[in-house]
Amino acid sequence: MSESLAAERSADDRAESVRLIRDSAAGLAPRTGDLRRVRALRFQNPGFDPAFWQQICDMGWPGLLVGEDDGGAGLGMAEYCALAEELGAALAPEPLISAGIAARVLRGEALSVLLAGTRLVLPAWQERANRFEIGTTTRVANGHVTGRKLFIPMAGGAADFLVATADGLMLVAADAPGVSLSLEQTQDGGTFGTLVLDNALGIPVAGDLTAALDEAALATAAYLLGVMDRAFAITLDYLKTRQQFGRAIGSFQALQHRAADLKIQVALTRASVEAAAAVLDAGATGPVRQAAVSRAKARASEAAMVVCRQAIQLHGGIGYTDEADPGLFLRKAMVLANLYGSAALHRARFANLAIDEDEG
Repeated sequence: MSESLAAERSADDRAESVRLIRDSAAGLAPRTGDLRRVRALRFQNPGFDPAFWQQICDMGWPGLLVGEDDGGAGLGMAEYCALAEELGAALAPEPLISAGIAARVLRGEALSVLLAGTRLVLPAWQERANRFEIGTTTRVANGHVTGRKLFIPMAGGAADFLVATADGLMLVAADAPGVSLSLEQTQDGGTFGTLVLDNALGIPVAGDLTAALDEAALATAAYLLGVMDRAFAITLDYLKTRQQFGRAIGSFQALQHRAADLKIQVALTRASVEAAAAVLDAGATGPVRQAAVSRAKARASEAAMVVCRQAIQLHGGIGYTDEADPGLFLRKAMVLANLYGSAALHRARFANLAIDEDEG
């Protein structure tokens, strides 16, 4: 078979795989479904539905990027981003992306119980606000961990934490002696956890979170793409049905121009996310891989805020009420825009990587 035919077949296989992932997501979390489930879970601990999380595990989604030999699906970032986008459009609060980080590193029994939904393992890696770097002040002495980790999404539902330390990764049970967890509510109704470890017993885990964090940042960009795409679709429907002066307000040229601008924002974000996923799936490493991720995350973070804010404005006064759905999407965008690095942070990282490549 010629290289061109092989590449074409590979592209066709990947497109079919992405389609199947989107179809499976639609069966569990349809992007056109109502948002009553999301509203009912807001400002409750742990902020997501454990039964729904079990269904996610039954679908095999936490192991999407895990190799088949380790019990995963062995798929790529194109499929993972497609799944994240669909979950974003449905505003699913379950911590798939965070758990996916742990799944990329764990092996053996610890991975098996995570993929089965028996024990939720969440990574604890961040020690400072607005940093996309693994904290290194947490230390290990004689198998016991001491330190403090911040901004752990939906931490109240975790059975274990995969803690990044200066001495390697440690798996620490949430109910182990010396473990203290405090939760802070976020704008979207979820929680961020602060984990304090005081000589807590842990199990060493081989591996590094660096590559998994890049994958999580790109998946979050894809989730934000789903958020803005659904917010835009809801707004477009509203413009077509809301009547003023005997006409649908979507017929007014000024509003058409604003809607066109938002559609461009969504399209550009989609192109950036898909391009970054292709870079990662092609096996890129180092600055090329990191730059692709930062470009996509910076664009998604900014575009999601623009689209969701405009969606509220285009709904008029009702858009500012909590009963209106556009507000749910803006609140989600506000939380995820800075998770795994803000737009400003990723723009700076992209610029630095570009300089390094030029100098090399």
